[in-house]
Amino acid sequence: MAISVFRHSFAHLRTLKSFSATPLTKSHFSISVSKMEGIEVTEKEEVKVNVTKKVFVAGATGNTGKRIVEQLLAKGFAVRAGVLDLEKAKTNLSKDSNMQIVRADVTEGPDKLVEAIGDAEVVICATGFRRSWDLFAPWKVDNFGTVNLVEACRKIGVNRFILISSILVNGAAMGQILNPAYIILNVLGLTLIAKLQAEQYIRKSGINYTIIRPGGLRNDPPTGNIVMEPEDTLYEGSISRDQVGEVAVEALLHPESYYKVVEIVSRVEAPKRAFEDLFGAIKQG
Repeated sequence: MAISVFRHSFAHLRTLKSFSATPLTKSHFSISVSKMEGIEVTEKEEVKVNVTKKVFVAGATGNTGKRIVEQLLAKGFAVRAGVLDLEKAKTNLSKDSNMQIVRADVTEGPDKLVEAIGDAEVVICATGFRRSWDLFAPWKVDNFGTVNLVEACRKIGVNRFILISSILVNGAAMGQILNPAYIILNVLGLTLIAKLQAEQYIRKSGINYTIIRPGGLRNDPPTGNIVMEPEDTLYEGSISRDQVGEVAVEALLHPESYYKVVEIVSRVEAPKRAFEDLFGAIKQG
């Protein structure tokens, strides 16, 4: 009976309207010259700049992490895919000359993660605890694991960190303490509280962060446009994992995403907006 309820709760959260949680050496990007230091030009003038970027993705074989890896490669980034199971990763991840698969267990401490991150310039954390009867699993992965990643970044000077978190992490402060999703996810090991404390650690670390809080995660393709709101705003809605991956990758391309916490869902009726505008409308935290 308990197992049936447990499974039903997670199945419900995936479709819930109220919410659901859980070397390429050169790539070419077009940027406005007016943003370059010491140069004044008209807004229409652009320059092609060679940018070398290698990104470490923790949780690369997860449902969201895999999509992030695919979209990074499609955008021309080099990727170090951090995984728990190397053999599983070889079958689950597409083969690409710009991707290295490395073992990375975020619970093992920052020193081993330093080796896994290697020469990456950016870290994206898309980890999530595996459902089990271990009530400490959310803390081991979503709290301590994230903290270990941050500390590894500080040890080797990586100054860009993107975290995939969840809406409702601060549900108590939002008056959502009786929201069914908030109750269920915190009953299962205080998951949202673990995530919130990890977020707070990142924000105090001095590292340039973007914290992305998606609504209920769907495996199906996008059916609407992205809605982006400031922290502690959204308490319902869902979004395709493909769009979560897109937001994570676009955060690397737009300085408007720096030092911000954003909450995202998708809505059919929402207008399509440029990422500069979506990120730009959110104040820095």
